[in-house]
Amino acid sequence: LIGWNDRHGTRWKISAIPLGGYVRFAGDMNATSMPDPDAPELSDPDLAPRLFVNKSVWQRIAIVAAGPIANVLLTFLILYVLLLSYGRETVPAVIGEVIAGSVAEAAGFEPGDTILSVDGYVVRGFEDFQRYVATSPAREVIIEVERGTSTDTLRLVPEPVVIQDRFGNDQRIGRIGVSRNIEGTDIKLYRPGPVEAVGMTVDEIRFIVQRTAAFLGDFFVGRGDVQQLSGPVKVAKVSGEVATLGIIALINLMALLSLNIGIFNLLPVPMLDGGHLMYYLIEAVRGRPLSMRVQEIGFRFGFALVLALMVFTLFNDTVFDHFGILR
Repeated sequence: LIGWNDRHGTRWKISAIPLGGYVRFAGDMNATSMPDPDAPELSDPDLAPRLFVNKSVWQRIAIVAAGPIANVLLTFLILYVLLLSYGRETVPAVIGEVIAGSVAEAAGFEPGDTILSVDGYVVRGFEDFQRYVATSPAREVIIEVERGTSTDTLRLVPEPVVIQDRFGNDQRIGRIGVSRNIEGTDIKLYRPGPVEAVGMTVDEIRFIVQRTAAFLGDFFVGRGDVQQLSGPVKVAKVSGEVATLGIIALINLMALLSLNIGIFNLLPVPMLDGGHLMYYLIEAVRGRPLSMRVQEIGFRFGFALVLALMVFTLFNDTVFDHFGILR
């Protein structure tokens, strides 16, 4: 739709379908950055030193990694500014009731226990505890509790259950069978200082990365919930739903999407940034790049895999969701 050249000779374009972006370097054959042996730029002595293909392997690694790193930095900036500006509402992480016959009772939870951490993540309020447990269905978690003057470590596996959120969407979460006793005065607004907010933001990003990696791992070995695998249709739907909750919720979703895009791009699949990094790391170890034939086979495989994933998520968001397939 729109295109312009900057003073460095870089061509910028805004296309008709804004479903992502990519960088194509001079001398590339296509958007996957495969070198074009017939590119006229390669024979231009003035341009040759600036071409991506002529950069050292470590320079190429740094350039390719810059995209996912930018995603992480954007997420950090959004979450950090929101935390400093608005703080967070929190309630004491104290167990009020343990349901008889529940996973929590079997693990040894008692009313009055104060939750200190879950899987090494500091619990600053009961809402943290709920989220850490809910995002670990059928996966063992290690919970550190304070009981009187002593500290105990409990292990349990949250029971997977399917609930409906406020918009009627099915969500698979983990439950252990505890509740909290809360009075209205127990809710407090916590505002961290600038230094503490850095640590809290890093913890949040680390948590999202760990949970996303665990989900992808479960998915590729057949244990994951494929209903949670969404594409552009579901993302647009969820964005519309979240927008009804206010601008802060929508900005938080933007941060989450940015981080997940960065994680996805780091998958070691040729055509994605992670695939390029894999090729360049192999080149760094071997001292020479893989043959063009091997790289081309890898790119074709990566393209087919990404295309298949896009088609699956499209059907998952539309046909499968409408008819209840895969539930």
